[in-house]
Amino acid sequence: MPDMPEDKKSSKVRNRRVHMANERTFLAWIRTSIGIMAFGFVVEKFALFVKQISYLLGKEVVPPPRGYSSFFGISLVALGALMGVLSFIRYKKVEKQIDEDTYQPSLILDILLAISVLAIGIFLAIYLLHSI
Repeated sequence: MPDMPEDKKSSKVRNRRVHMANERTFLAWIRTSIGIMAFGFVVEKFALFVKQISYLLGKEVVPPPRGYSSFFGISLVALGALMGVLSFIRYKKVEKQIDEDTYQPSLILDILLAISVLAIGIFLAIYLLHSI
């Protein structure tokens, strides 16, 4: 098998490293989406947990209205699933751009995550202030 020119070899190695970096980024987005879905599940089940603790302690503890935690928890699970799908689409798009040497950064997923974290923080602050 003939040897490849040095430029082609270094180009392939560089390209491979960029693809692996793209894959690491994709996996980080997947971990983030799983974390958001897990947090949504915990939030959704929080009212049930408070109710069971009150039975265990024999006290009548009024849990927060179930509607808020259920709605917010289900929304977080859906957001996490959506982020997983969007991260896959972004991964494939970047993979194609790397192969064609036309990479253009995109902020859509980054902005979605930032807005989501901001919304979660605001909701939790309001929720905690309301429960005082």
